[in-house]
Amino acid sequence: MVPEPILGDRLENGRDIPLLTWRIGRPLLAISSAPLGGGIGLRQWIINATVPMWYDRDDPDVHLAELAAELGFEGPGIGLLTGVDVAEVVTAVDEGVRVWATVGLGDPVWAAAIRADSPRVGTVNIVVSVPARLSEAALVNAVATATEAKAQALWDLGLAATGTPTDAVCVVCPPDGPVAAYGGPRSEWGARIARSVHSAVRSGGGTGRGTGMPWSDRNL
Repeated sequence: MVPEPILGDRLENGRDIPLLTWRIGRPLLAISSAPLGGGIGLRQWIINATVPMWYDRDDPDVHLAELAAELGFEGPGIGLLTGVDVAEVVTAVDEGVRVWATVGLGDPVWAAAIRADSPRVGTVNIVVSVPARLSEAALVNAVATATEAKAQALWDLGLAATGTPTDAVCVVCPPDGPVAAYGGPRSEWGARIARSVHSAVRSGGGTGRGTGMPWSDRNL
């Protein structure tokens, strides 16, 4: 399955900026809302890269593909961006399900709220590894389950919000083996996803890091 991520950095505009990388090895089936590698398909690596808060590229997929090439990654993969220091990644495990979350809560919002501009930015990036083959419908349901668990964690943290405007999630599983048909919060694998996502986001936000100063504000 997915190994633990490797924390490294990249040189950009004269600064060493942190990034997390997962070198998966054999391709896994994935579903993701990431700017690079979104959708459903086989993926061979994952990048979660910190960017400064003044980041204004309108082609994040191209940027992430450039980072992947610099790292020597080949084949299709998933690329995520965040203003959070990815060294503060939180891991949670529940009966075979592993979750890694970088939790930035600088701009918590209700999903259905009237749009309002905000000077703050926050991103919650969630990577979920499931050791069982999920059907495509179960993968879609797993994303919903992970999102519901994230929203529950924010509620537990005392935030009147369901997330931030730039959150992303990806779920990966083996491409073969017996197929699990369901990913909802009362299914075998969905329940484990919900508990582990809730634990990771709750922990990441509860330390104060998630609402603290972004990486770029601390490193100038």
